Amino acid sequence: MSAAIDPETFRRVCAQFATGVAVATVRAPDGTPHGLTVNSFTSVSLEPPLILICIGDVCQILPLFRISPYFAVNFLTVAQQDLAVAFAERTDNRFDGVRWYEAPNGAPLLPDSLGWMECRLENVIAVGDHCILIGQVVHADAQEGAALLYFNRSYKQVE
Repeated sequence: MSAAIDPETFRRVCAQFATGVAVATVRAPDGTPHGLTVNSFTSVSLEPPLILICIGDVCQILPLFRISPYFAVNFLTVAQQDLAVAFAERTDNRFDGVRWYEAPNGAPLLPDSLGWMECRLENVIAVGDHCILIGQVVHADAQEGAALLYFNRSYKQVE
């Protein structure tokens, strides 16, 4: 069995894969909105419509995603880069000063997002230092726009 590569090499190589940027959101039992920037989003299945996101074990709001029946994924536009940064860098009060509205089952949605999906939590799988959350898409919508991308450790746009 070969030895695992070092974390910095792993990060450097993964940075060469361009990903879309999204903010995953959830509501606490008291109704307050919470969220974080994610680039680990994947469609899993068409029938039923399933997606997955990955959240690190050290993320303070992971327990909210584990207990909430619904969460949302908001795909960001180039004009929303400030939201991507805020939801990635802040550790507390990420929704301070941020407009939002409710999806049909209450998950927080960000206005003007390129697209959004409200998902019913189907499964949580602990793997390595992250949890994989699998959600069944129950509501979704999209609009035209320029997608925000993350590549080589910086934000980019489709040109």
